[in-house]
Amino acid sequence: MKLSKTFGGILLVAGTAIGAGMLALPVITGQGGLLPAFVVFIICWLFSASTGLLFLEICLDMPQNANLVTMASQLLGRAGKYAAWILYLFLFYCLTIAYTAGGGDFIYQVFGGALPKPLTTLLFVSLFGAFVYIGTKAVDRVNYILMGGLILTYILFITFGFSQVEAKNLTTINWKYGFLALPVMFTSFSYQGIIPTLNTYLDRDPTRMRKAILIGSAIPLIAYLIWEFLILGIVPASGLIAAKAAGTNAITPLRLLLNNPTVYLIGEFFGFFALTTSFLGVTLGLLDFLSDSLEVKKTSLSKLLLCSLIYIPPLIVVLINPNIFLTALGYAGGIGCALLLGLMPILMTWVARYKRGYTHLNIQLPGGKPVLILLAAFVFFELMISFF
Repeated sequence: MKLSKTFGGILLVAGTAIGAGMLALPVITGQGGLLPAFVVFIICWLFSASTGLLFLEICLDMPQNANLVTMASQLLGRAGKYAAWILYLFLFYCLTIAYTAGGGDFIYQVFGGALPKPLTTLLFVSLFGAFVYIGTKAVDRVNYILMGGLILTYILFITFGFSQVEAKNLTTINWKYGFLALPVMFTSFSYQGIIPTLNTYLDRDPTRMRKAILIGSAIPLIAYLIWEFLILGIVPASGLIAAKAAGTNAITPLRLLLNNPTVYLIGEFFGFFALTTSFLGVTLGLLDFLSDSLEVKKTSLSKLLLCSLIYIPPLIVVLINPNIFLTALGYAGGIGCALLLGLMPILMTWVARYKRGYTHLNIQLPGGKPVLILLAAFVFFELMISFF
């Protein structure tokens, strides 16, 4: 039973991290090349694993069901509570905007451009937003199907994609553009918000939770490295640069440059499954967060109001700017993830260890103050890239 739950925790971490951000990674890193992308991927994984362990350390010191806002409130005071609340909303709305734009574009491509993009965007939100309105059970059931499709299409893409890789496409090396991909990479490695849930699921067992965080966060790293190798090997840098300029995902240049319709079709459906599972997870989480924060019970009428708050603002943004997919992901990772899931656990750990002098803490990340300072410096480095 313990082994089974540990494996479940690993999948929970991995499944939370892997999502639609994967579609943006090759586009953002294409101009930098494969080697810089691999190095920055590993750095981001080390950072995400470290901040995950810091969250674990804080979680073990908190009551059973404490969430991010509760932890920030207890350790960082009222300012920390409001900062966590605002950053949570900012992050989740940016992600909802990105996934809405990507989902609407997918349906637009399916109909061959016969339907206008505003209509396809509305269709995507109406169809999958309805599952969120119905409730968690409905999302869970459709998510099983979509996750099955995601895994299957990923395996098929790897199987058929390797034969399409050209070595000449992998020779680009530009370190500057490699590091400019950091904001989107932060989004692609974000799972830390699930740690309070993991804490309950694994019965507050530090050993099993460490395994779930370290192994679970390493699975996305491996998946991203393989995906990156394939896309950068199949699509020339010029095609990825054009996709970045257009604000589209990594699947679009496959259609324009690849002569193999099978590989493109598999990639297109992989993109759909990645977008949709992420859309459902993020908006369901946002529904629960708003319901809890606003103290609104989930009746039929109140859920309709909450869904309106969740979907209408992103819809308006996407209708104004349908090519906002990459930009929204960049803001989500560059600001939301960096501050909420990166800087905040560092600050909370610093306060707990060195301001309040908690001697009972179960230290999860060794290195003391130098490691915390290094992690904080990395966050500010990433923020500079995001802003400038």
